[in-house]
Amino acid sequence: MKNTRVFQMSFASVYPHYIKKAEKKGRTKDEVDEIIFWLTGYDKQTLQEQIDDRTDFETFFEQAPQINPNVSKITGLICGYRVEEIEDILMQKIRYLDKLIDELARGKAMEKILRE
Repeated sequence: MKNTRVFQMSFASVYPHYIKKAEKKGRTKDEVDEIIFWLTGYDKQTLQEQIDDRTDFETFFEQAPQINPNVSKITGLICGYRVEEIEDILMQKIRYLDKLIDELARGKAMEKILRE
């Protein structure tokens, strides 16, 4: 399931789509950011730096301060794949983020999205 095109895409090019998807369903940019902070350990400043640098997804996740230890609690289907069974670690991290944004857009409570 390795798709190098996805890895080479800049996070900054996809980030507005995450926000648009959330806002279309009445959620906010701040909630999208909260999910990204939870998943990656970035904060407002370091996330903005990644966006400004147009960092690709591979670098975005490599430079993440800390992937949340509760990512194993993220389960279910995303793009037809069980996220917990994706073997490529980078693709799995990308799909974790996709899954969390989908949950936000579906109206799930933040406490449940962040596996609290």
